Amino acid sequence: MSQSLAKNLIHLVFSTKHRQPFLSDAKKSSSKWLKTQSPGLSSFSWQGGFGAFSVSESNAPAVRQYIANQAEHHKKVCFQDEFKSFLTKPGIEFDERYLWD
Repeated sequence: MSQSLAKNLIHLVFSTKHRQPFLSDAKKSSSKWLKTQSPGLSSFSWQGGFGAFSVSESNAPAVRQYIANQAEHHKKVCFQDEFKSFLTKPGIEFDERYLWD
């Protein structure tokens, strides 16, 4: 084969700092812009870290559906429990002291 080809699907998981409910569906732009929209948003920030998980092509539709419905999903399962399951299912070792800020 004379060429190299790749397609990597990544499910990137991140949250607002301390999981503060700053965002609504109407405010999907940058955090810098968001801070200018209201005095109550001036302290908005993203948490320090994130998770990145590879997704197989065959599982991509299910991941897209999960992301589209995550607001409803997180009424039943909190972010912390969900994120820990993303780590434990594939056997990723972690120290919970460093997961949350």
